[in-house]
Amino acid sequence: MTTQKKPSDAALRRGAARLAAVQATYQLSLTDGRLEDALSDLISGAIGGEVIAENPDLETEEVVPLIEMHAELFSVLVRGVDAMKKRLDEVIDASLGTSWDATRLEPLTRSILRCGLYELLERPTMPARGCISEYVDITRSFFEGAEPGMVNAVLDKLARQIRPDEMEAARRPRPADGA
Repeated sequence: MTTQKKPSDAALRRGAARLAAVQATYQLSLTDGRLEDALSDLISGAIGGEVIAENPDLETEEVVPLIEMHAELFSVLVRGVDAMKKRLDEVIDASLGTSWDATRLEPLTRSILRCGLYELLERPTMPARGCISEYVDITRSFFEGAEPGMVNAVLDKLARQIRPDEMEAARRPRPADGA
């Protein structure tokens, strides 16, 4: 019998920061908006911060506040992705399989890949497998099709290039207790 570990508040806040970073980088890719405005809007709660939850049984809607994000991580991700956008896109485009045309990659999917790749490159304390899992989960929150699998494949491929020792160590079986 296994029990699923409940994420800590800190982990939830980091997850919220990643989601907000994807949203901010997506917003910046579609508009001529300023980086500082996007950061301020999301940190202050002017954008995001709550969702409308529907109860289909009662046919009601309720405004539900989201968990507070880790503002420092959010800022680091958005600023880093913005500063490295061209390099990140070059690496992403070179990593796409033949079934994904880089010119047809949806802006939201590109934003997810940019944030994931940035973390793999610039945040070595974040375990690669955890990073991949976080961004696949974010992708699943927006897409039901092939996109989560593609994000998983691309980030896994990149993680093996960027952190080969860590990825290989994660594949090795762990010794049994008492060995």
